[in-house]
Amino acid sequence: MTSWNLAGLRTHQALSRYSTYEIGGEARFVGTPHSVEQLQELLELAYRRGISPVFFGGGSNLLFPDQPDPDALFLTTREMVEVKLEGDRLYVSAGVPMSMLAVIGYGLGIADFDFTFLLPGTVGGGIYMNAKYFDRHISDTLVKVHYIDLQQPGTVQTISREECEFGYKQSVFQHNRTRWFIVGAEFKLSSIAQAADLTAIPELVALQEGKLPSHQLPEFASHFITWLKTKEGLGGQDAALAPMRKIIEDRVGKMHFSYPSCGSVFKNNYSVGEPIGKLADRLNLKGVQRGNARISPVHGNVIQNVGGATAADVIELIRHVQDAFDRNYGFVPEPEVVIVEGQATLLQQE
Repeated sequence: MTSWNLAGLRTHQALSRYSTYEIGGEARFVGTPHSVEQLQELLELAYRRGISPVFFGGGSNLLFPDQPDPDALFLTTREMVEVKLEGDRLYVSAGVPMSMLAVIGYGLGIADFDFTFLLPGTVGGGIYMNAKYFDRHISDTLVKVHYIDLQQPGTVQTISREECEFGYKQSVFQHNRTRWFIVGAEFKLSSIAQAADLTAIPELVALQEGKLPSHQLPEFASHFITWLKTKEGLGGQDAALAPMRKIIEDRVGKMHFSYPSCGSVFKNNYSVGEPIGKLADRLNLKGVQRGNARISPVHGNVIQNVGGATAADVIELIRHVQDAFDRNYGFVPEPEVVIVEGQATLLQQE
């Protein structure tokens, strides 16, 4: 009989601890592997026990159910944080925080990743969604992605950037979300000093020693903002930090980190010509509340957990927005947030 005593396996865990929404009921099984090998062992256990794996990264773009499926193994890459530098290629495990890419880039003297500063979530999740900030995407410098296919869990497979089918918040991994699990990626750096040394980046060393940034948005933002202010204190107005300072002004000014949330709830519909947030503003949706979930009073495409919100509260607000858009604009906005089903969750999508 297969033992339940495996490295990285935790039982009876509140999923709210693994999500920036801070929402989610108690899961019977949660897997937090540190390596691909541990992940494969957990997948083998799930297969032998007839348990379905549910994959996620940092939990920044999903909504966990109030009543999780007891026959599911929730698997996160959050503790898979290996980073390697070989020439101009940077290998990053899927669990490395997106914002850490900006820190690494600064440490290497390049601006390739400065746009990832204050983006919550992990590199794996960012690739899954083709994360962006203004006109820059995580896929811009990507070369290849490494993943596990549940049909061949013992083998790590590789796919090129061209095969990833990247688009606006789209990738091939979304079409295979129940089968493919990203474990790492390789990026091509624009330039690199011959003496570049990852061990000279103390924040990365701390990450690999297990000092992970909090999943709670206020603490997460504070962690990286403090890093930037410390660097400014050491070197004055370093021009390399300027793009990150602008990001702080933009995102903090929009209250992105004031309450638990998943950031933008809906994908923009560019055929309409205006962002979802502005269209929501026109319908006076800002500040609308259901239970303890509220549409941000500052940004109409953000739903906040103002204290003890449930998944049901958030879903009710999502439906409310979809109905209002359907009535007034003739289209139903597509959720960007990934809804993890528990006892059956139905959403309008197109």
